[in-house]
Amino acid sequence: MEATIAQRFQYPSWVESRKFEGRPHGLLRYSQRVKEDKGFRGLALAHLQPERRNDRRRAVSSAVSCSDNNSSALLEAGSVYPFEEDLILKRKAEEVKPFLNGRSMYLVGMMGSGKTTVGKLMSKVLGYSFFDCDSLIEQAMNGTSVAEIFVHHGENFFRGKETDALKKLSSMYQVVVSTGGGAVIRPINWKYMHKGISIWLDVPLEALAHRIAAVGTGSRPLLHDESGDAYSVAFKRLSTIWDERGEAYTNANARVSLENIAAKRGYKDVSDLTPTEIAIEAFEQVLSFLEKEETMEIPDGDL
Repeated sequence: MEATIAQRFQYPSWVESRKFEGRPHGLLRYSQRVKEDKGFRGLALAHLQPERRNDRRRAVSSAVSCSDNNSSALLEAGSVYPFEEDLILKRKAEEVKPFLNGRSMYLVGMMGSGKTTVGKLMSKVLGYSFFDCDSLIEQAMNGTSVAEIFVHHGENFFRGKETDALKKLSSMYQVVVSTGGGAVIRPINWKYMHKGISIWLDVPLEALAHRIAAVGTGSRPLLHDESGDAYSVAFKRLSTIWDERGEAYTNANARVSLENIAAKRGYKDVSDLTPTEIAIEAFEQVLSFLEKEETMEIPDGDL
């Protein structure tokens, strides 16, 4: 489905908007059930401890039952640790999906923050479609890469195409979108993204610089022309970009702090986190946002 839509990207009929009527009710009642579900979450998250990370493929020595009032899941003996993460991610998606009412999700964050990787995981467990905004722009430009667009047309031209893409994506439901790192700098882009739920992947600059240095800056037009060792170049440029964009990221509906996740898990470095753990936290933060949103919409007399 994604390929078909992408091929139609440059035309006015690129997508037909679907309408979802009404909003789900009972989120406050759901919130109480979440509190009662702490037993499941506490037991399940106990399996995400750092001592397990040294050997992710090590078999679990004993079966562990995870249950709540409505369903139960058995982590059978012999299952591997990544399966446990996948189980928790699926459970979290099942919790949040009924209250999304079909709304889309937009992942924002600095370059290298993992928006595409995490977004694909989230879309898969939700049963949503996934789109990478940069890839859509490249396809609309007949395969011209983002780096080439910057060279031949300039950043302003690219930002215009980015806004066009977000405008068209905002007419869709049940999609997860990975945006470009600079999508947050245009207020009009927030107008489109806030038709869904925006999620900021907040990654320390040091970690981003290490990631980018490891893979190279060839696909990063805002970094590619600098000289020096890869890490120093990446960190210096990222620091400048952060000064320009950092405040804009705070407009997101939900913030996923990798430092906070690492601290909760007891990890010394955010690089120890898996994309699945980050996706789990993203769903947690979306649930928190939805709960606050529902509370604000209910008059005090109705509580």
